[in-house]
Amino acid sequence: MNNDTICALATATGGALGIIRISGTMSFAIISKIFSKDITRELPNTIHYGYISNIDEVLVSIFKSPHSYTGEDSVEISCHGSQYIIEKVLELLVKNGCRMAEPGEFTMRAFLNGKMDLSQAEAVADLIASNNEATHRMAMTQLRGGISSELSILRDKLLRLTSLLELELDFSDHEDLEFANRSELLSLAKDIDNKVSSLANTFDMGQAIKKGIPVAIIGKTNVGKSTLLNTLLKDDRAIVSDIHGTTRDTIEDTMIINGITFRFIDTAGIRQTDDYVEQIGIDRTYQAIEKARIIVWLTDERPTQREISEMEELCYGKETIVVQNKLDINADRKPWTCPMIFISAKTGDGIQQLEQAIFSAAHLKKISDNEIIINNVRHYDALLKAHESLGRVIYSMNLNISTDLIVEDLRMVLNSLSEITGGQITTQEILNNIFSQFCIGK
Repeated sequence: MNNDTICALATATGGALGIIRISGTMSFAIISKIFSKDITRELPNTIHYGYISNIDEVLVSIFKSPHSYTGEDSVEISCHGSQYIIEKVLELLVKNGCRMAEPGEFTMRAFLNGKMDLSQAEAVADLIASNNEATHRMAMTQLRGGISSELSILRDKLLRLTSLLELELDFSDHEDLEFANRSELLSLAKDIDNKVSSLANTFDMGQAIKKGIPVAIIGKTNVGKSTLLNTLLKDDRAIVSDIHGTTRDTIEDTMIINGITFRFIDTAGIRQTDDYVEQIGIDRTYQAIEKARIIVWLTDERPTQREISEMEELCYGKETIVVQNKLDINADRKPWTCPMIFISAKTGDGIQQLEQAIFSAAHLKKISDNEIIINNVRHYDALLKAHESLGRVIYSMNLNISTDLIVEDLRMVLNSLSEITGGQITTQEILNNIFSQFCIGK
């Protein structure tokens, strides 16, 4: 990492106020050149009122290393949000020795200076991008070190396991010397593997919450799919017409139900057609069904058994909610052979019940503040690699395979888990662990 002092706007443009962040060894000296007050001798964590040249009246907050976001000397300038003012202040900072920060450079410096690990750094971006309660909770848990803490516990157990086996290798000339009880080690390896697998198994839910759960609204033409989409979104998102085949492409938008984002996809009505463009839309309906996690099968009349069979085949393996629409026209609520919901997309009758059914079909529980959910592909891949290596460890222990091979697989597990937080297990650390826990030579 170079020693440049960097600056950038830390808030979105267009607001009443803007915050410009500065970080680096020259932060206090540079701001003092353009601020109406010399802050080089001021106490840390204080705020100072004054002027930036003849541009604006501002508040300047100072943070001294290591007690700042980046771990470096840092300054935050609170000025008015005018684009002109912000550009002029940044121009002055650059003229006096700052460099414009690269994307993510403040958080990168925080990571490199030990203010956060890699998983926490990634959580910053997730927190900024969070758009519902669930994604916010996941990001906050990760930012507070939830994943890091869980992995630290596993890491300590693995380090102990590796150290015991490394110790045996150091005394390999004494064949009858065994520092580690094999049954206890096997039990520990299985416990760690169970935890790693448990974390990896949360990935599907994490991805669904992070990206939004896809819900395809399907059915024949003119059954009210577009009207239902508009009613769910409380917006005229799709064109509604009595003419068959109006929807010729998929239309997608999101809404939040119980703190979870759902991506609703209005599709072209399924029917036989000679219209080339409409057929393209129907083909995209089949693609939407493939990608959807939940299917809302909408109809406006009692379907035939053949239609039911065809739809069951089409939606096989998907969570499917059967919905009969146009309750305002046809009040017949005779149940079919399968559970169903009666609604009127036009009047809104039954919509709340449908929303709850969609949420239930997602099989997502409410996320607690400290619950760890894996939603990062990189983390998931690292956990899978750790699980694979642990499988070899357990297999080798069951067959009493050579200790040096087991140790090599344990090192791979440690390295895989370390990829998540950005740390690394060194030989020296293993040796330190050995000598801190055992009395050798007494």
